[in-house]
Amino acid sequence: MDAIVFGASGFIGRHLVAELLARGQRVAAAVREDTLTAWLDARGVETGGLSVVTADITRPLAALPAARDVYNTAGRYAFGLTRQDARAANVSGALHVLEWAATLPELRRLVHVSGYRVSGASGPPDYAALGAYEASKIEGDLAVRARAAELGVPLTIANPSAVIGPGQYIGPATLVRDLWNGRLPALPGGPDTFVPVVEAGYFARFLAEVPAGPAGEHYWVLDDATPPLPELIGLIAAHLGVRAPRRSIPAGLLRRLPRAVTGADPETLSFLSAERYPTASAHAFAARVGLKPPPVEDVVRAWADGLVGTRFGAAPPALSPHGFHDVAGSRTWLAGERHRPAYVLLHGLPMNADLWAPPAAHLDGPILAPDLPGLGRSAPAASTDAWMEGLMGPVRTRPVLVAHSLAGGPALRFAAAHPERVGGLVLIAPAFLQGPAARITRSSLAVGKLRRMSATQLAGTLGVPDGPAVASAAADLHRPGVARRVIAALRTAFAEREHSRALLERVGVPVQIVTGAADPLTTTPGHPVTEIAGAGHYPQLTHPIEVAQAVPRPARR
Repeated sequence: MDAIVFGASGFIGRHLVAELLARGQRVAAAVREDTLTAWLDARGVETGGLSVVTADITRPLAALPAARDVYNTAGRYAFGLTRQDARAANVSGALHVLEWAATLPELRRLVHVSGYRVSGASGPPDYAALGAYEASKIEGDLAVRARAAELGVPLTIANPSAVIGPGQYIGPATLVRDLWNGRLPALPGGPDTFVPVVEAGYFARFLAEVPAGPAGEHYWVLDDATPPLPELIGLIAAHLGVRAPRRSIPAGLLRRLPRAVTGADPETLSFLSAERYPTASAHAFAARVGLKPPPVEDVVRAWADGLVGTRFGAAPPALSPHGFHDVAGSRTWLAGERHRPAYVLLHGLPMNADLWAPPAAHLDGPILAPDLPGLGRSAPAASTDAWMEGLMGPVRTRPVLVAHSLAGGPALRFAAAHPERVGGLVLIAPAFLQGPAARITRSSLAVGKLRRMSATQLAGTLGVPDGPAVASAAADLHRPGVARRVIAALRTAFAEREHSRALLERVGVPVQIVTGAADPLTTTPGHPVTEIAGAGHYPQLTHPIEVAQAVPRPARR
């Protein structure tokens, strides 16, 4: 084989395997459990040169395919480990890989992935002070260097900082999760705290070049342009449309406070440092091989989009591509095609754009599905109508507007104002043509009830099966302000019922109304009505194929 990658199912390992395969190399992926193949297939990576082999680095290695280059990206990256568990992977495991590599007759290079905070230590680590993870990584780094010198193994050590990209949910991701959920009242550390990042794809490309370079190097691979932690969190907060904390707590004080008060794992506090790192050799090597890291601000924003899109690893994204965009002053969550959609899908309460994932798979063209302003993942806007104008501004097609429940009002007003820009209007369970809303949304305790609801409870209240779309909506309702804005939007829509009914009679675009047989209209409209047998107020979740079939195809230019 050209290369063997230990820890190939891990975050760094799988990006490295994808990069090596893209370069036409024959790669052996050494894993304990094969989750790699599905990951590569989902990303369209050609796997003709891949061999997956089973290996447990915590035991001496044997019966593995020989390779020219050996990469060790394996290890335990977690906090709260026991000393025994941490050493088994990060010390003994690293030595097992090295000793196996020493037996290869045509070995060109062993590339060992260490860490930017641990490499270069001069003495044995203090497990009690540092914690098992960091101490084991320091011990492993020292042991690998010493043993490689004894055995004459050509070694290069790569010391990355926090490697970020799609699928990375630990380390700095926990800060972003707390920021997103309104549970980050203060920042840890001080104004100069430096938590550097490096993009996963760039690091994989760097590693792929290392074996052809000089041996004996120790590269600190991180983006020196990473802003200090307060600025980094401010950048992410602005992108997500949430408020960044204004206060900070020094790391020294955090170390003295109980974990029950701070919510911070003590092992993470050593990473809160203003130190800088010797990156000159890594930058020089990258320049020689023609590598340049992508702009760190773009990397961080894309990473934050991925974190929110997957609910920080809790679920796969419902619709892609996705991310935050500015729409009429609102940081708005958009999924799908922003410029040339065939359908624009607007959700009702208390849902978000993920409601449309089931029927979207059965529509015959690209879709654009936003979270409405102030709802789901989107920040509030000064005016829903101005937001609709901003949403449709970049659209270069005449899409069919498909609006569910409460969203029928804004969609109707836009279609009436701009009939030349809309190919048709589909109103699914339009609230202004139905009876009063459910009791829970009209009670004085509605906000509190919504915020406390689990996904199962929300599904029972809405009369739909528990599933990804309901879980996504429930997660949003738990965030500060969202449940309150749901109730406010309901009241606004109720106040506009008569105006919407009158506007429906004179709108100048074709209108199709879709309703569930168990969720009848109380007002007879002057437009065609499709009734779906067995459906209630959310036919997208219970009868997605029937909903897609009821939506007319967009006009073709």
